[in-house]
Amino acid sequence: MNGRVEHVTQWVYRGIWGVLTRWFRVPDRPPTLPTRPGETAQSFRPAAGFLRYLKLQFWVALFAVDVLIFMVWLAVAIAVPVVGIILAPVALALAVLPDVVAYIAIHLRYDTTWYVMTERSLRIRRGIWVIHETTITFENVQNVLVRQGPIQRLFGIANVLVETAGGGGDSSQGVHGTHSLAAHRGLIEGIADPQRIRNLVLARLRRSRSAGLGDEPFAAAAAGPAWRSEHLAALRDIRDCILALDKVARFQE
Repeated sequence: MNGRVEHVTQWVYRGIWGVLTRWFRVPDRPPTLPTRPGETAQSFRPAAGFLRYLKLQFWVALFAVDVLIFMVWLAVAIAVPVVGIILAPVALALAVLPDVVAYIAIHLRYDTTWYVMTERSLRIRRGIWVIHETTITFENVQNVLVRQGPIQRLFGIANVLVETAGGGGDSSQGVHGTHSLAAHRGLIEGIADPQRIRNLVLARLRRSRSAGLGDEPFAAAAAGPAWRSEHLAALRDIRDCILALDKVARFQE
């Protein structure tokens, strides 16, 4: 039964996904981030285990709801058999339709979640109707945590929480003009290699703080001679003019 329902919902989902991307302009590609010449942005998504993890949560909740629906229908059917026969299609619809809706919602959540990382920043995007984007600059990162519950461990996934010092530079507006998620943290959820992602963030944090936020050309310019000979000559002329005007003023007094 579950396999047949999943086959049907897969077919329905492909049609709904096409409608969403075409009519509602749901992005089907990862977000972009500015990069330096020669630098490439790395984009990745949650692991396949994250999708199975979401489905497990759904099936557990659905089982409880289906048992409740069946018990109510059975009680009605025993008390009034005719009413039970009439309500049988309704009970079946209440048990099956949520399967289709939840399956589609789970896959939409999974397929619209993207993570993009460059040498200087991290961008997280998720959402369907309201699209949220969170952009974190590594310069502002204060802590990087790996969190994994027992069920997540069973599916081989974990979450990486990136906490920042806060401030307006950590957040951006969504693709549809909506405000971003929490401005002081970014959640990379459902990934299979959390330690590698954590190490990447920490390494780029160290490089970002040592090199600055993309202002290396300005730093290089500042390292050169601040004053040229013509600048000093102009300053001497200004000084001489001021002294001459001061002498004339004193003579007139």
